[in-house]
Amino acid sequence: MIRTDRTYIIAEIGINHNGNVNTALDLIYEAAEAGCDAAKFQIRTPELSLPKEMWDVRRDTPWGETMSYIDYRRRIELSDSDYRRIVDACYANYIDFAASPWDVPAALRLVDLDPAFVKVASASLTDMLLLQRIGRMGKPVIMSTGMSTLSEVYRAYHAIATAPQLGILACTSAYPAKTEDLHLNRIHTLKEMFPEALVGYSGHEPGLWTTLCAVAMGARIVERHITLDRSMKGSDHGASVEPKGFQLLVREIRNFEQARGSGEIQVHECEKKDLKRLRG
Repeated sequence: MIRTDRTYIIAEIGINHNGNVNTALDLIYEAAEAGCDAAKFQIRTPELSLPKEMWDVRRDTPWGETMSYIDYRRRIELSDSDYRRIVDACYANYIDFAASPWDVPAALRLVDLDPAFVKVASASLTDMLLLQRIGRMGKPVIMSTGMSTLSEVYRAYHAIATAPQLGILACTSAYPAKTEDLHLNRIHTLKEMFPEALVGYSGHEPGLWTTLCAVAMGARIVERHITLDRSMKGSDHGASVEPKGFQLLVREIRNFEQARGSGEIQVHECEKKDLKRLRG
C-alpha cells in the first residue's frame, strides 16, 4: 500500500533510461539517495501504444541517429529480464517499484513484476479497457489527470474504483510546463471531488518551488521526472530534475512537513524561556 504518514514522493524514471538498463539502475540509486519513496517506469507494447499512422514517421533519437518512430519505441523498451534487475535494485535500495502500463499486454507484464502500485498516465486516462484491467490487478492505483475534462476524470476514476487504494494527481501535460499553466488550485478541486482518494501533484515544470507549493496546498503524493542530466537527448529529460535537485526537493518537502506542525494556539515549550525574559 502507498504510505500515508507523509508525502509520498515518486521519482518518475519513465523512459529517461534511453533503453539502457544500466542507466535505469543508476537512476534508481539516485532516487533512493535523494530519499524518494518510489521509482516509476513506463511499459509499452510499441505496436499497440503507437498509432499505426505514426509508425513510419522519422524522428531523432537519443542514440544520435534518425529512425522510424516504431523502431525508436521498440529500442527504448526494456526487456523482462531488465525489469527483473530493476525490481531487485529497487528492493536493494529500499525504494518501491512501480510503472505505468500503456496497453493491456504491458499491464499483464507488470502484474508479474509485483509493483507497489500501478500508475495510470494522463495519456491512458480515456482507455477504458486498460483502466478496467488495471482496477482488477489488486494493486493501489495512482492516476494523473493531464489533458482531461471533468467528465473524463470521473469516468476514469470509477473504472479503477475496485483498486484497494486510489490516488489522483493534478497534472499539466506539457514538457516543460509553464508556471501559468500549472493551475495548482486543481488540488483543492480534486480533494472536493474525491475525498476518499489520496490527492497529489505530478509536475513537468522547470524548478522546484511550485512542487513545494503543491505540497503546502495539500498534495499527499508528488511525482517528478528524474534524469542524470537534463541536457541528455530524449523526450522527457528537459522537463526532469537532476539528482542534486531531487535531493533538495525531498529535503525541503520533509522540512515543510516538520514545520507544518500543529494548528493549536498555545505557548510552546521552546518559547517558555523567552516568554519569561521578554514579558517579565
